[in-house]
Amino acid sequence: MQGLWDTAHIQPRHDIVMPGETIPAVFWNAVASRGDRVWMRQKQFGIWHSWSWRQTAEAVREIAGGLMALGFAPGECASILANTVVEWVLADLAVLSCGGVANGIYPTDAASQAHYICEDSRTTVLFVEDDEQLDKALEVRTGLPLLRKVIVFDMEGLRDLHDPGVMSLEALRALGREHLQAHPKALEQRIAACRPEDLAILVYTSGTTGKPKGAMHSHRGLVHTVRGYNTLVAQDEHDERMCFLPLCHIAERLGGEYFSMYTGAILNFVENPETVPENVREIAPTVFTAVPRVWEKFYSSVMIALKEASGLQQAAYAWSIGVGSAIAERVLAGRPVGAGWRLKFRLARWLALDNVRKLIGIHRARFLVTGAAPISPELVKWYLALGVPMVEVWGMTETCGAATGVPAGRIKPGSIGPAAGYNEVRLDPATGEILVRGTNVFMGYLNLPGKTAETIDADGWLHTGDVGTVDEDGYFRITDRMKDIIITAGGKNITPSELENELKFSPYITDAVVIGDARPYLTVIIMIDQENVEKFAQDHDVPFSNYQSLTRAQEVQDLIQGELDRVNAKFARVEQIKKFFLLETQLSAEDEELTPTMKLKRKLVQAKYAERIDAMYA
Repeated sequence: MQGLWDTAHIQPRHDIVMPGETIPAVFWNAVASRGDRVWMRQKQFGIWHSWSWRQTAEAVREIAGGLMALGFAPGECASILANTVVEWVLADLAVLSCGGVANGIYPTDAASQAHYICEDSRTTVLFVEDDEQLDKALEVRTGLPLLRKVIVFDMEGLRDLHDPGVMSLEALRALGREHLQAHPKALEQRIAACRPEDLAILVYTSGTTGKPKGAMHSHRGLVHTVRGYNTLVAQDEHDERMCFLPLCHIAERLGGEYFSMYTGAILNFVENPETVPENVREIAPTVFTAVPRVWEKFYSSVMIALKEASGLQQAAYAWSIGVGSAIAERVLAGRPVGAGWRLKFRLARWLALDNVRKLIGIHRARFLVTGAAPISPELVKWYLALGVPMVEVWGMTETCGAATGVPAGRIKPGSIGPAAGYNEVRLDPATGEILVRGTNVFMGYLNLPGKTAETIDADGWLHTGDVGTVDEDGYFRITDRMKDIIITAGGKNITPSELENELKFSPYITDAVVIGDARPYLTVIIMIDQENVEKFAQDHDVPFSNYQSLTRAQEVQDLIQGELDRVNAKFARVEQIKKFFLLETQLSAEDEELTPTMKLKRKLVQAKYAERIDAMYA
């Protein structure tokens, strides 16, 4: 293994690895080029199963044929409601090969959310993973007149289902084989008719209105971006990646599925989200992209293991990480790493650091990529001390993923790096807002021309909502957010106003401030409606002497928890609020926490009650 001061093995590439101007063209060219090589691997029931490029192509061809047999036309939308599994990729590539528009829905979304997205995108075919996801589809399909068919990946538990509107993926593939036998040139004609400027995918992202917005990406934008990713830090057919983030999120769709398709890197699918720590040790990816929450969990697992280690092991780790940290500081400062330090680091790896890397599963990693939410600079330094460079990228759904990236050979912890070579990035001179322009910038929001015009100005600059600074080397830093959208430590975009408005529908809640930016989960600060809560207490013989004792009464706490449970039921798991506390002071318009219209001031409340907020995450 190369040392952390040697980045020759992670240099970017600027040549075109796989030709093609649309996603289907790139995929089918890759199939012709790579044939029987393995592209995807998935663990099921404890056994790893491999998919060669040729096997993948056969499945994609049959699914596409089945879609055409169902009357799926170019430009129509098909949605995928499933966890991160191989079938997600097969369905996606089949839809695109038919000239259709592919859209993903989070498997944690509630039925009502799935309904809204299918309705907004005019979905005609819905792929679902299993009986759990099928239940959501069946619950809302009467409100989706355009939906012609629901396709189920896993029919376990559904063998006795007889519903003309539902069919299995295997049945669809069988239908496809028949259709392609009768129309042998049909799929090739669809692929050839696909144009770079055509709409390819929708990625739904939350907005300030609370309703998800469908970000539209063309084939040209997608191909431009995956080619560009290789100019940040290259990967190739010798690399192995782990596919575990939601494929309906831009990070895994572009950085996982499409980037691996373009470069030939093997894509390994985890069994389920709970087995990620176990699977990463088995896979030992050479290129590993994750959100900060994952990197934090790995670090925590090492710290917990250390507490249970012997005194000798703890001492060995302390000395070894000290050596790694000293070298990391030299690397970050741009100073040379001499032979003496190299020798010490080799010993440090043998004593402890290699074991730490194996415990996490990054012992083969050439580099790590973090994005989708801010990460602690100290965490970046810790991984660097282990001997594995961690590069931070920054972007958003609307920029097709990464728009800036830290070069592996010149890491600056806390920075999101300079602009990627495939787009322009600058600061608005008036507001300091970060603006992005390039082919990777999205086509706009589906059905929302007004919102699109607000986001992309007349000169083509995308207004990101992030405020930042840029140094003399062109490295950007995020300093604030112009919008109140929360990005959790897991990289999930959440609009607090939607949750807050739902809470304020309660007769017992006057106002609420949802917390969660760069945090592992959502919490909320609640201001009760004094009159209604007092009446509740009187009706239920709850003793209290003043406002503070009222908020502290267990029955009142339970009352508010019930209201929280009601609201949580309307949202996906990742959007649910885990903890709360009640403001114990009776506020009036004269208090600094409130606006003249009696609304809580978000930033002031977060700062004033920082200690209590932190306690909810202890």
